Amino acid sequence: MNRCMRTADQPIRISLVAPDGRMGRAIANAVADDPAFAIDQDHADVLVDFSAPAAIEQSLDRAIAANVPILVGTTGLQPEHHARIEEAARQVAIIHAPNTSLGINLLRQLVEEATSRLGPDWDIEILEMHHRDKVDAPSGTALLLGQAAARGRRATLQELSRFDRISEHPHAREAGTIGYASVRGGSIAGEHVVILATEGERIELGHRADSRKIFARGALAAVRFLVGKPAGLYSMRDVIEAAAA
Repeated sequence: MNRCMRTADQPIRISLVAPDGRMGRAIANAVADDPAFAIDQDHADVLVDFSAPAAIEQSLDRAIAANVPILVGTTGLQPEHHARIEEAARQVAIIHAPNTSLGINLLRQLVEEATSRLGPDWDIEILEMHHRDKVDAPSGTALLLGQAAARGRRATLQELSRFDRISEHPHAREAGTIGYASVRGGSIAGEHVVILATEGERIELGHRADSRKIFARGALAAVRFLVGKPAGLYSMRDVIEAAAA
């Protein structure tokens, strides 16, 4: 992948790491309907990776070699992948977004605010549903929402998360923890519900994706944000705030 200088009147060129994947096809369809963007696998202004954890190292190397920003939408990343992203962000602009839906990222902010205002007697549970082919569980978005909930409690995701309640010795729910439930089936594009429950009442904050078009629209908003940005690690929150400014 090479980078040629782009003039202001030209569309933003996107190179897709996995053009034949679910998100690759969705983004290509969105680009076909928006003249402000173009798919160019050889000359890109922004690299977009919605592939698999095994590909992240090569994608980051490509972005650095071509000196172009990169949107990483891959989920299921391990600590070593996150460390590599942070290292690469010293050289190019990067957005790591487990979910590019603008609605989900607004929900993330609402969850953080809600958990910061509600006391420890409010239990936090996160339910997520996806299509039968999704491999990682909980989803990257569920973890994103869990991270927001933990931040509202002034703690970390690792401290509060409980991923498996199946054991030889059943036990009551641990106070203050965050539980997860994952459902896989059919062609569900994505549904997430954060449940805040206490004695006598319950709050549910949720988001339902009826089509991958919403993720593609968010991805294009992130691509537009990245053009011309200095090296650094950005988030969809930055994209939302820039659009509102």
